[in-house]
Amino acid sequence: MECEKCENSNNTNKKYTKRTEEEKKNLIRRLNIIEGQVKGIKQMIEDDRYCDDVLIQIAAIYNAIKSLGNNVLENHLRTCVVRDIKNGDTDIINDVMCLIKKLQ
Repeated sequence: MECEKCENSNNTNKKYTKRTEEEKKNLIRRLNIIEGQVKGIKQMIEDDRYCDDVLIQIAAIYNAIKSLGNNVLENHLRTCVVRDIKNGDTDIINDVMCLIKKLQ
């Protein structure tokens, strides 16, 4: 995975990440699983399922999302951040610290 910078039509900098088809497929597969879990909770609510059962499923979704976020962060550190530091951009460290705080 490699991050690249580009400029949009009104000259503001945007960052985007080029991912391989395999990486996209893996991330989308995981998101589809999470989406299915959310739909399952919705059905549980509609069916008046017991609170403990619903909360267990909510915890499972929370853990799945956290794992997905950690995976994206790890790839970001190994690619984009390493590249930026090698290019002398140490400001990226502040960005990473903010990201880590948001993921907690």
